[in-house]
Amino acid sequence: MSIDLSGLSAKELATLIRDAQKRKTVVAKRLPITKVRAQLTAAAKKAGYTIEELFGGAAPKAGRPAKAAKTSAPKAGRKLAKVAPKYRNPANAEETWTGRGKQPRWLAELTGKGRKVEDFLIQK
Repeated sequence: MSIDLSGLSAKELATLIRDAQKRKTVVAKRLPITKVRAQLTAAAKKAGYTIEELFGGAAPKAGRPAKAAKTSAPKAGRKLAKVAPKYRNPANAEETWTGRGKQPRWLAELTGKGRKVEDFLIQK
């Protein structure tokens, strides 16, 4: 991870360093994630549950009321196939658009300045 610090003043840098040191102290005091997982699993088991019952994934045990599960049910209708991109941002080659849906911000900004959408077509 790279942060551009060149535009920060001395006061902003001091604040950033202070905040980073506070965060470092908090993170250093935390238990390793594997140890926390083991503790959670042990506490759930002691109470008669599994992690899957508590956090989703398994059916509830008999005798307990079932909660309404929030699932993303497949929507009715046809599935659309993946489409190859038709347009590419000249400033950033990773930004593309298939021509479907709302125009991306980079394209809307450039067309707002008078350029044409056809200027950004990907040559095949």
